[in-house]
Amino acid sequence: MLRRAILATMTAAAALLGAQRAAEAGPQYDAIKARGTLNCGIHTGIAGFALPDSRGVWQGFDVDFCRGLAVALFNDPNKVRYTPLSSSTRFTALSSGEVDVLFRTSTGTMLRDVGLGIRYVSTAFYDGHGFMVRASANIAKASEMGGATICLIQGTTNEGITADYFRSNNLSFTPVLFARTDQAAEALQANRCDAFGTDASQLAAIRSSMPNPSEWKILDERFSKEPYGPYVRRGDDEWYDVVRWYVNAVIQSEESGVTRTNVDEVKRTTTNPDTRRLLGVTPELGQALKLDPNWVVNIVKAVGNYGEIYERHMGPRTPVGLARGANELWTRGGLLYALPMR
Repeated sequence: MLRRAILATMTAAAALLGAQRAAEAGPQYDAIKARGTLNCGIHTGIAGFALPDSRGVWQGFDVDFCRGLAVALFNDPNKVRYTPLSSSTRFTALSSGEVDVLFRTSTGTMLRDVGLGIRYVSTAFYDGHGFMVRASANIAKASEMGGATICLIQGTTNEGITADYFRSNNLSFTPVLFARTDQAAEALQANRCDAFGTDASQLAAIRSSMPNPSEWKILDERFSKEPYGPYVRRGDDEWYDVVRWYVNAVIQSEESGVTRTNVDEVKRTTTNPDTRRLLGVTPELGQALKLDPNWVVNIVKAVGNYGEIYERHMGPRTPVGLARGANELWTRGGLLYALPMR
């Protein structure tokens, strides 16, 4: 009886919260729902994260996170408009309202979060700054690169990280700045630069797209923490909550063993209270976010759980060929950890 009373109290509290939130309109969230389409900012083109396929259809890790969010909102992965943005224009496009959310290899930093009128939401990918050089150069570590000319992307954290490293180690270098990743990659291959400095996952993606990937070496060292995640504009806590708990739900689906192939069966048979909440058997999570009770079921059916998205676009069987490493679940030695969804 005590258990039933507690459950009834929790259900009533969730219903009250849902009613309160329905009455508290979030301007950005309501505008997106009324428009019927999600405007999602993505990379201008990099393998693994966001790149048009042979038919011109955008594919990638970040693209699938955009598609999954459209499913959460509209139960339709196609109700999303992609806006390719350069590193130097991405935050301006977000703060001006050109896009609703930015899923674009963007590192969460304090000064971005507090000083640009935008909010970092939740980490979806862990990375770190590295350098790529010609294998024939026989360079094993960055300290051997004194006097090098280094390709960098303007408007990224990598500019400052590279300058800090060389300055702190009393080494000289010459930066060559580009607006886009493909421009820097072309300059590297044309011998305009001795090295390319950016995050390791992007270096792996760039190398996979080169004519002879074996000619290029990514140094083992990492020089920064680069947690990628979505950004939204300030001013709508309701929209922030939707994006935050959406990312958590994709991760929690993998933690709970929910996949594209078994999601219906798990929903029908599970007795685990957390999984029942996640899959909408009890509807309080969807109510709290003003979403369909089956929002997580619909997301997993459309794009899969976190591991399925990662392996499809970034994993060892893809051209990018990245082991999960820090992006593995915490129960398997990685850093991915979904907040409790209750």
